[in-house]
Amino acid sequence: MTLNERKAAFNALGQKLQSLLDKKSGEEGFENMLRNVYFNNKWFDELHTRFMLSQIAEMLKSENLEKWLDLYDHSQFNPLNIKSVGVIMAGNIPLVGFHDFLCVLISGHIFIGKLSSQDHILLPYISDLLVSIDERFNKFIFLKEDLRDGFDAVIATGSNNSSRYFEYYFAKYPNIIRNNRNSLAVLNGFESPEQLDALADDICLYFGKGCRSVSKIYIPQNYNFDSLIQSFDKYNIQKFNTKYFNNYEYYKSIYIINNLTFIDNGFLLLREDMSMSSPVSVLHYEFYSNLQNVNEAIVENHNNIQCVVSEIKQINNSVKLGHAQKPVLWDYADNVDTLEFLFEI
Repeated sequence: MTLNERKAAFNALGQKLQSLLDKKSGEEGFENMLRNVYFNNKWFDELHTRFMLSQIAEMLKSENLEKWLDLYDHSQFNPLNIKSVGVIMAGNIPLVGFHDFLCVLISGHIFIGKLSSQDHILLPYISDLLVSIDERFNKFIFLKEDLRDGFDAVIATGSNNSSRYFEYYFAKYPNIIRNNRNSLAVLNGFESPEQLDALADDICLYFGKGCRSVSKIYIPQNYNFDSLIQSFDKYNIQKFNTKYFNNYEYYKSIYIINNLTFIDNGFLLLREDMSMSSPVSVLHYEFYSNLQNVNEAIVENHNNIQCVVSEIKQINNSVKLGHAQKPVLWDYADNVDTLEFLFEI
């Protein structure tokens, strides 16, 4: 398959997904799939699964694919020696491994995916749609319950503990090993209601379980929390998710028992804490006196940070509020260029 053929197929996949999402009644098979996804994993409710599929459809628009692929020498997308790439996918948010799936296939290599038990329905569904668009992909996609051999390179995503295992087990192969990361926001206290509304998406989408989910905010001294707390109201529905609300009640109990100070809006706890990582249902905050200190903290912790959102120009390498959960194709996880890796194996 040529690059243009692969590109056209993925563009058609995006159009098909958008068509399925746009139908109010929905296609029966698509609706059944969404129900099965939620039945298998109660963190993957329909709102979040549909949001992820809509983001994938946006990524696969022709203009976005063109802009992404034009960053590279197109001759690299037709490898003389096609390799098999084993991809171990996480299951923290729906279809978190799609970008790796896209990168491997668009680069002309064979995708051997090890699905997470928490997310083993969505990618097979997507794969079937892609094969229905161009059946030649059937020879390039293999989904397995285990990944022990039969590959030339590895891309693995997991927890900090599992990443250490991956580094040992796959040391002899060209590899990308990813572990836990967090995202953060830097506020100046003058954000508009619309900007805070966008920040609420960065924090609350996927119940805060993604590496691009904002787990901590930096705020100026004497910050007024009222507008920020109000912006979370649209996610009030999350308290009806039993898994999420169990976390909320657990950490609230811990904080009360230990006489710790926190802010509570009924489903999200805000706590002053220097840690970048916060538990599900908790948002950490830290006061700052000058932005230079914030930038220094970001540099110091760059290996643990996936994304920084801010409207403040002085905050280096940040994106606008509301964009944490809307990565573009060239926003690579852990800032490792997956396509460049695939070109070199």
